[in-house]
Amino acid sequence: MRTVVITGPPPVQILDVTGPLEVFSQVAGYEIVLGSPDRNTELRTNRGISLTGAKPLAEIDGPIDTLMIVGGPGAENGQYDETFLAWVTKAAERSRRVASICTGAFTLAAAGLLDGKKVVTHWDFCDRLAREFPDVMVKPNPIYLRDGSIYTSAGITAGIDLTLALVEEDHGHKVALDVARKLVMFLVRPGGQAQYSHMLSHQAVTSKPLRELQVWMMENLRENLTVDRLAERIGMSPRHFTRTCLRETKMNPGQFVDRMRVEAAQQIIDSSDMGLKEIADASGFQNADSMRRTFLRILGVTAGEYSRRFNRKTSA
Repeated sequence: MRTVVITGPPPVQILDVTGPLEVFSQVAGYEIVLGSPDRNTELRTNRGISLTGAKPLAEIDGPIDTLMIVGGPGAENGQYDETFLAWVTKAAERSRRVASICTGAFTLAAAGLLDGKKVVTHWDFCDRLAREFPDVMVKPNPIYLRDGSIYTSAGITAGIDLTLALVEEDHGHKVALDVARKLVMFLVRPGGQAQYSHMLSHQAVTSKPLRELQVWMMENLRENLTVDRLAERIGMSPRHFTRTCLRETKMNPGQFVDRMRVEAAQQIIDSSDMGLKEIADASGFQNADSMRRTFLRILGVTAGEYSRRFNRKTSA
């Protein structure tokens, strides 16, 4: 049996605990232990609900396969309990691997376990983690990362993605995919996928003409979306349009078009059996090789690798 210990400074984010717990519970061979830093048999959560059946940390002994430190208000308040940090440090020494969910990364960092490591946390806390712990190499974009025996994940639901990756590491892709299907998850996301949709985040631009242009671009990705053409459509000079796009979206027009095409291709991969050439054409790329290079630049994986993560039968 692989012993998995899930704990965190209370109150913890409830889904940080229950998401990974549910994934591990779907697979035989894991013994899951909830650890209570409060020295009782409950783990307090941020929603006024206490999870019963927990063990006081002092009673958790022996080898640990996976030590998982979760986030929540208790991890985000900037106050670190020295007794809990000491327990985490000692427990990590007898663990095969150590993982954090969301802002649980602050606890691992405070315990000195992330020094010199590439890590991620919820995108809204990445800057603070980097400021508070300058020896930690914070990477704000991925949904989860592995650096040696240390695993970190982004916000909340990304903990489920990380746990599926741990299950895949232990038992293979088919088992992880079966668990995802049982949980009625839409897809199994690779760690390199961005934490949030740029198409959605940049719909919050203040310029109404630019918002309307974005909608038109999404519906016409197969068109030749040059700066001159887009500027003409919005009634601006190319130079003024480029400045407006940079101000509103923090990207130049070419970068934003690439983002939109990549996310459109992701949606097609997630929901169809189209081949990569067809997907490239439908998303507005010149060819499959152009799509591959753009995926690699933006997501850190090629379109083919992204597709294979979902066990899809796509052709080159």
